[in-house]
Amino acid sequence: MALSVGEGAAGGGGGGGGGGSRLRRQLESGSYAAEEYVKQLSQQSDGDRDLQEHRQRIQALSEETAQSLKRNVYQNYRQFIETAREISYLESEMYQLSHILTEQKGIMEAVTQALLQQASAADRDDPALGGARRAAADPHTNPFLALSAKDNAASDEGRQRTLTTLLEKVEGCRDLLPESPGKYLVYNGDLVEYDADHMVQVQRVHAFLMNDCLLVAAWLPNRRGAYRYDALYPLDGLAVVNVKDNPPMKDMFKLLMFPESRIFQAENAKIKKEWLEVLEETKRNRVLSEKRRLEQEAPVRAPPPSPPEATNPFEEEDEEEATPEEEVVDLSLEWIQELPEDLDVCIAQRDFEGAVDLLDKLNEYLGDKPVTQPVRELRTKVDERVRQLTDVLVFELSPDRSLRGGPRATRRAVSQLIRLGQSTKACELFLRNREAAVHTAIRQLRIEGATLLYIHKLCHVFFTSLLETAREFETDFAGNSGCYSAFVVWARSAMRMFVDAFSKQVFDSKESLSTAAECVKVAKEHCKQLSEIGLDLTFIIHTLLVKDIKGALQSYKDIIMEATKHRNSEEMWRRMNLMTPEALGKLREEMKSCGVSNFDQYTGDDCWVNLSYTVVAFTKQTMTFLEEALKLYFPELHMVLLESLVEIILVALQHVDYSLRCEQDPEKKAFIRQNASFLHEIVLPVVEKRFEEGVGKPAKQLQDLRNTSKPVRVNPESTTSVV
Repeated sequence: MALSVGEGAAGGGGGGGGGGSRLRRQLESGSYAAEEYVKQLSQQSDGDRDLQEHRQRIQALSEETAQSLKRNVYQNYRQFIETAREISYLESEMYQLSHILTEQKGIMEAVTQALLQQASAADRDDPALGGARRAAADPHTNPFLALSAKDNAASDEGRQRTLTTLLEKVEGCRDLLPESPGKYLVYNGDLVEYDADHMVQVQRVHAFLMNDCLLVAAWLPNRRGAYRYDALYPLDGLAVVNVKDNPPMKDMFKLLMFPESRIFQAENAKIKKEWLEVLEETKRNRVLSEKRRLEQEAPVRAPPPSPPEATNPFEEEDEEEATPEEEVVDLSLEWIQELPEDLDVCIAQRDFEGAVDLLDKLNEYLGDKPVTQPVRELRTKVDERVRQLTDVLVFELSPDRSLRGGPRATRRAVSQLIRLGQSTKACELFLRNREAAVHTAIRQLRIEGATLLYIHKLCHVFFTSLLETAREFETDFAGNSGCYSAFVVWARSAMRMFVDAFSKQVFDSKESLSTAAECVKVAKEHCKQLSEIGLDLTFIIHTLLVKDIKGALQSYKDIIMEATKHRNSEEMWRRMNLMTPEALGKLREEMKSCGVSNFDQYTGDDCWVNLSYTVVAFTKQTMTFLEEALKLYFPELHMVLLESLVEIILVALQHVDYSLRCEQDPEKKAFIRQNASFLHEIVLPVVEKRFEEGVGKPAKQLQDLRNTSKPVRVNPESTTSVV
């Protein structure tokens, strides 16, 4: 605080009078303590007014200091911007200068090589002149050698000594890197290696670029300036690829060496650019020097000896048949020579279409050509690239990759695998990818409190994904009809996954039969959407749900039977009194919805109903069970539903029959007969009719139950209902 206020006072001038100067000196002093200062100020002040004035002076000093700091910051910021601009200009000029020097160096080396080539040609024409020229060019035998020649010789010796000195720091490379007169160091520097798959740092390395190879050495942690041999790559089989910056991964480049690749990170963008340029330049120089060497050796080679004339006239025909003249395949085209490296670059840059286009072009060119030894060697190199490309495409379709984007996100990799003749693998990977996507989408659904709401979301997510997958499959594999069976098998597996999630939420949680029926109805309606593409999976969902639905019907049947038995045990055989006309009207509507249209004949005056409460409750519960069960119905459930209805109805009929046998009161006996008539003549025909409408065929068991003339026999000596 004292420092900032002091700076503000110094920057703002000396205004403020003697009081302001004294206050500044107090705040600037090294022994200033805020608590002591406030305590002393409180003791010396006469009242609140003095404290307010002192506060205003401190506030004025604070504002003055803040303004001064703002001015200083703004001025420093402007100077910083100008300095950064000047540095940028200087860096640009230095880069241009470096580029010009590199070009000049290349021109001078080219001129020198051309002169040496001319001199070697002259030496072959005149050996005496060549010997004299070599003697004159030797710096040890000719003291009058030109200064430039001496400098060149010294430069070569210096570069050789530099290479030797640097390589002495690398353990384990002396035997692997034999010394040769033409080998020299071009460039070297520190790099950081990263894993090509996971982009994590592996190790720090030091790279030595020579005129014919690249040496990679790892740092030794406990020895400063010392390295351990890691790898040696000839420049002939080395490809350099620039890696696009993707923060925080930046300033990287990739080296492709058959059959591996490595990623390195430079210290900054400038050093990365230098590495890329010097690697390409060194590779070009290497190719030019090899070309010149081959041209110089070509005239020296003697022509192959001509075969001796045949002396046996009977062997001529056999020899011609044994050694037919082999057709030569022209593989010297530039695009064929560069094909392996171009494939490496396309794979590194994820240009899958370009890589497959190159392969198609090569196959078209070699389609009608004979399979010679050079063609086999080229095929071997290309097949290795095809395996690498296939591995990359397989990784693109693996479930470990991001599953966003839907089925269309896989189209690129799938189409290229199909073009490579890998239709079966493409189909398998595509379906596996979509299975993982569907599984993830189902897992990410939130389980809501309302089961029906969750089932709506589940069906929408699953069947929409299934429909999109089917359409994308039809687009990608339109010409591969053999893959459609694999899709049907996959759809069945996906449906099983859906039914597991569906059953866990609907049936395992013991939901009511009405809720389960609504959920199954929603699933069936969504399943019908697949018929738009000619795919009907309704029978699969029936097969997978039949066990759970049977269990739900059995459970709900047991609940109805227990409730009916409980009401039967408390039955007094009295008429119902609904007390209000509204309650009576509501009961009429409920009976009408159950299919009992002539219920008015069982109603009396003053809201009385000439039926027992037990019989009315049984009717409503049985018809509700039938309606909900018909929503769940499919042929596999026919007998289960029919047997459940018969068991439920038998409980009521047995109770009525038993009551008729046991009741002695004539009035109650007549009332019981009236309830029995209602069950036999009204309820059972309605159940039979509704069952036939829902199922599509009559039920013989229900007809037999209704047409029976004798009540169910019970033990006449027993006083309890027999079920």
